[in-house]
Amino acid sequence: MKLVATFFGVGLLRPAPGTWGSLAALPVAYGILSIGGFWFLVNLTVFAFISGLIATRAVTEGQPDHDPSYIVIDEVVGQWIALFPVAYGAMMMQAPLERLWPGWLAAFVLFRLFDITKPWLVGKADARNDAMGVMLDDVVAGVFAAIGVSALAAFAHLVLM
Repeated sequence: MKLVATFFGVGLLRPAPGTWGSLAALPVAYGILSIGGFWFLVNLTVFAFISGLIATRAVTEGQPDHDPSYIVIDEVVGQWIALFPVAYGAMMMQAPLERLWPGWLAAFVLFRLFDITKPWLVGKADARNDAMGVMLDDVVAGVFAAIGVSALAAFAHLVLM
């Protein structure tokens, strides 16, 4: 279970294991998208969420800390959600994934911003103080980041071009 919770040991990297988890999610998402496309990423995100929830419950059972920093599967799930608009855009436009590098960068930066600052619903999810809260705060941060990525892409395509 700890292997899943730490995303194969990435969560043991220091400093800032959450940032390492988000960074590790990027090349894995690229590989997933290269192999199976957008819908494969969506399905694996759901699988990672369920696996992460089970692993987080198992790893934190009986522990005083409900969200130890080495658990980063939640960051992986949130980062993949933040990438959904980029992946969908690439699929719809049949564009090479690397051509959308500004979207990848925006997804990473926005996700980390929302995950670290925990505004509004992100903070509410985190306040649950249980395994579901550990996973949900990053899901919400990923959704917020995805909205931000979409808004930035719309601005770039409609205003700047």
